[in-house]
Amino acid sequence: MKTLHVPLGGRAYDIHIEAGALRRLPALTAAFLTAGEPVAVVSDETVWALYGQTVCEDLRDAGLAFEHILVPPGESSKCMAQLSRLWERFGNMGLGRAGTVVALGGGVVGDLAGFAAATWMRGVGLIQAPTTLLAQVDSAVGGKTAIDIDAGKNLVGAFHQPKSVIIDPRALATLPPREYATGMAEVVKYGAIASADLFARLETEELRENAATDTLRDIIYECCRIKRDVVAGDEFDTGRRMLLNFGHTFGHAIEAKYGYSRYNHGEGVAAGMRIAARIGETLGVTRPGTAQRLSRLLSRYGLDAREGTDGLLPLVRRDKKASGAGVKLALLKEIGAATVQHLSYTELEAALRTLKQVG
Repeated sequence: MKTLHVPLGGRAYDIHIEAGALRRLPALTAAFLTAGEPVAVVSDETVWALYGQTVCEDLRDAGLAFEHILVPPGESSKCMAQLSRLWERFGNMGLGRAGTVVALGGGVVGDLAGFAAATWMRGVGLIQAPTTLLAQVDSAVGGKTAIDIDAGKNLVGAFHQPKSVIIDPRALATLPPREYATGMAEVVKYGAIASADLFARLETEELRENAATDTLRDIIYECCRIKRDVVAGDEFDTGRRMLLNFGHTFGHAIEAKYGYSRYNHGEGVAAGMRIAARIGETLGVTRPGTAQRLSRLLSRYGLDAREGTDGLLPLVRRDKKASGAGVKLALLKEIGAATVQHLSYTELEAALRTLKQVG
């Protein structure tokens, strides 16, 4: 097993990465799951069909009282209606301050269940058990939880660190190719912003969903290590943690442009990274040729989404990194190194116009 410690004082926790880790969930979280205290296992219908019976048996064998709550799969479940439904179920099952929420699923389940845990009784215990690549390398780590509203993605949320993160690379074998690719967008992001070695490895190896478990474990570990190091120094996203937003400002705008129906998150982020890299080169921040290299790697993993810049500026203004004066953008200096630049809306509009002209 590979274990990463996230040093956040009283909110510190461990990330456990191991093939078969889901079967060890009660043992790995024994310090947080107490017999007699209720556990709410939140999952979606697809994930539950794959792992629900096993998780139930393991929790039951450990003598834990639990109920499972299922939400429909997909981004549309990150909404106020599903959040309210979770609160009602928590109340009906008697989930108190000593209880725990287990988020078993991908990024949608992790964000929704995490926000429900953050707000129920002003915060109850949370265990993240991510089953998608995107959640394993990114969204399950770092304590960001949120739902979407009509005004934009992830605009209503809270920082709520988990008590533990349990990552089982074997779960990736059941992912459809498109879902695996959306996670690879985040893996590519980590290489682009913080590890030239990881980026080069992605260029030379075929890291598919059927790759050796040890290989996937090592890639997941490296992404989590990068995020751990960033979050440990900037838990509340006021400085260096904004580097993790590379591609996301434009990606979220692209997702919103099509009502979250044309692109999934990773595809939107891939298109957003292409735009951000080209803007960086236009501004002289990013080494020439970087955008082309990044685009080639994204295409290697089936992330071919490309979007024009029309209509993006009004949507970017809704981004969490935006203010009345402009927006803070994560831009690459070169592969493996990134920076945060503040652009006024006038400067951003000019840069987007330049991209449109050059095609």
